[in-house]
Amino acid sequence: MKKKLLAVAVSAVLLTACNDDDTKTVEVIKEVEVVKEVEVAPKPVTQVKNIILMIGDGMGAQQVGLLEEYARRAPNSTYNSKDNQTALSKLANGGHLGLSLNAPHGENGSLVVDSACSATQLATGKAAGSEMIGLDDQGYVIETILEKAKKAGKATGLVSDTRLTHATPAAFAAHQPHRSYEPEIAVEMVESGMVDVMLSGGARAFLPEVLKAAKAEDASEEIKQKAAEVQQQMAALGMPEKSFSDSKRKDDRNVVVEAKELHGYELAFDNAQLSALEGDKILGLFAKSGMADGIAYRDCKADNSCTQPSLKEMTVKALDILSKDEDGFFLMIEGGQIDWAGHANDAGWMLNELLKFDEAVEAVHEWAKERTDTLVVVTADHETGSFGFSYSSHNKPEAVDLPGDGMQGKQYKPKFNFGGLELLDTLYGQKGTFYDVIGHVNGDYDFSNSTDKEWQDAIKEFTPYEVTIDEAARMNEFSSYNSDNVPLPKFDDFSDFYVYGTEDYTAKVGRIVAKQQNVVWGTGTHTAAPVPVYAFGPEGVTAQFSTLQHHVDIGTKMIKALGLADAE
Repeated sequence: MKKKLLAVAVSAVLLTACNDDDTKTVEVIKEVEVVKEVEVAPKPVTQVKNIILMIGDGMGAQQVGLLEEYARRAPNSTYNSKDNQTALSKLANGGHLGLSLNAPHGENGSLVVDSACSATQLATGKAAGSEMIGLDDQGYVIETILEKAKKAGKATGLVSDTRLTHATPAAFAAHQPHRSYEPEIAVEMVESGMVDVMLSGGARAFLPEVLKAAKAEDASEEIKQKAAEVQQQMAALGMPEKSFSDSKRKDDRNVVVEAKELHGYELAFDNAQLSALEGDKILGLFAKSGMADGIAYRDCKADNSCTQPSLKEMTVKALDILSKDEDGFFLMIEGGQIDWAGHANDAGWMLNELLKFDEAVEAVHEWAKERTDTLVVVTADHETGSFGFSYSSHNKPEAVDLPGDGMQGKQYKPKFNFGGLELLDTLYGQKGTFYDVIGHVNGDYDFSNSTDKEWQDAIKEFTPYEVTIDEAARMNEFSSYNSDNVPLPKFDDFSDFYVYGTEDYTAKVGRIVAKQQNVVWGTGTHTAAPVPVYAFGPEGVTAQFSTLQHHVDIGTKMIKALGLADAE
């Protein structure tokens, strides 16, 4: 800023008359312009054009700790060539880090949240009820940040490695009384026109019922013929057979075809097809249900055999498409199988899911790091499993000599096993998930006739651990039977917190190998632990996230940051 100053110049002016005695001295006042540069602080940026929200489903502080310990200290860490720095830590170093409570909000809320309620609260900034999609706690439809952004002329996108109709992505673009209404969610997402880019798994919620009906033993020839026609139609569109092998619908609607023919979506069913698309309206369905798990992704990436796009590749494609909109965009990206691994009490799988998610975070960081018009928020909907490393009495360390002068001639011998860093490499190298273990013993999860030796062999086949036959026998301890007369797993502790029937055999595996991992689990469901919040972008926007807040606050802050607080 320039300032004009008034200066008084006093000059002695000699006026000469006819003789020397007539000389006079007079004052002459002059206006002099003096220019001075004054520093003025730039106006802080309090609104952005774009928001990228990344949700690590089930990723509490404990899970972040597992990722960071692996990245920084595992002897063979895949981050050794990256200065042992995760993308999450880059966001923390360049932005702000806070915590968020996430339970169903308000006086009438609950203590523990599910993904549907949590995502709804993030999407709306309003209290929501358990297992509701896009509704407030009284069941009223609430406009989400994605819908507000779309109505304001922005592009919108949803990316997940679970199912497109699963609780987290659904809560941003649908309104249903329960998260289980996935076929209805599929229709709503396509018909609403609110989402430009949708990339995930879950094709079975979009395909007609006849695909399932044709599998029945008493299916008529007419049903089989109709199913064959649908299969041929989907194959012609490029969908792999394994993706159209089943349906969860209870009608004859083919929502995939409707998306293409009635609503203008380009379709993609594998990574090559996705890469080739250049339009601005895309529906990508890359699996029948959930997409490839983190261990399978690690292995196919190593030998370049992946057919599904990775979470990172879907993220990059979504950013490429959405960023073409001059009005900006809203994009939600979910790393959803961190949660699935937590439910399974499977630490090795969970680590690989965290690595897959961090790979996508890295892509977002690279895209956003030089921008001043974008807010990146990374958080979790909740923590899953009550996971933690813990010291134990198993495999206590042997006494060793240390050179320090404080040892006074005595050996160093801790009383407990505090866990060696090599365990981090062991977790990373797990060959399969615990679902692979139980599926190897019986693909239908009916373990009525399973043997202790089968369990022992399966654990050895898919994990780095060997168990005794007596330990394996614990897998055949049953608590009761379900409605199909299939035995349910018996737990000696916290049995009421294992609620998923035969799937909870995974947690039985987790219990058996836990001592070899220095790992403990408290539940097969969620906990109410506060979760980390990373905010990256303009300081005037991100600083507000560096506090202890609630997910409804995060939702409100994001809506305001896009300048949409008053949009209805």
